[in-house]
Amino acid sequence: MAKFQVPSRGEVSANNQEIFDNFKKGLGMVPNLYAVMALSDTALGNYLSFQNAKTTFSNKEKQAVNLVVSQVNECHYCQSAHTLLGTMNGLTEEQTIEIRNGNASFDNKLNALVILAKEITAKKGFASAESIDAFINAGYSKGQVIELVFLVAEKTAMNYVQAIAKVEIDFPLAKAI
Repeated sequence: MAKFQVPSRGEVSANNQEIFDNFKKGLGMVPNLYAVMALSDTALGNYLSFQNAKTTFSNKEKQAVNLVVSQVNECHYCQSAHTLLGTMNGLTEEQTIEIRNGNASFDNKLNALVILAKEITAKKGFASAESIDAFINAGYSKGQVIELVFLVAEKTAMNYVQAIAKVEIDFPLAKAI
C-alpha cells in the first residue's frame, strides 16, 4: 500500500501554504492529519469550510460528537485530538472516556446527543425512532437532528482520511478503552 508522507509547507500549493501559516499562528503547529490533506490542492480548504460551518451546537457538544464518532470509527488520531479539545471545552478526561463509550451520564441532554451520534455513525444513518425521540425530548430540535448528521459526516470524513493515510498522532495519546 502507498505510504502517505506528511508534507512540509514547501511541498504544498500556495493556498495550502496560507492555511499552514494560519495553523501555525493559531495552534503553533500544523496537525499531521490536516497536513496530509494538503496533498490535495482543494481537500484541506474544503474540509475546513465543512468543519467550521455554522452550527447551533456548543463547542462542548461538538467535541462530544467528535469523540463518540471517532471511537465508533476506530480513529485513534481523532480520539486523541478530541480528548485534548474536549478537556479544553469543559469536559474532564473521565467524561471524554465515558463519551467514547457511548454515554454521558453526567448530563442528560448531552447523553441523548452522544447516544444518537453513536447510533447514526454505527448504523450508517439508520438511527432508531427511540433515539431520535429521546434526542428531541432532551431539548433538541428536528433541525438539530439534521445538523447532527452533518457533524457525524464531517468527523467521519476525517476518520476515513486517517484510516487511509495512517499519519503519526501528534497529540497526547487518548487512553485506550
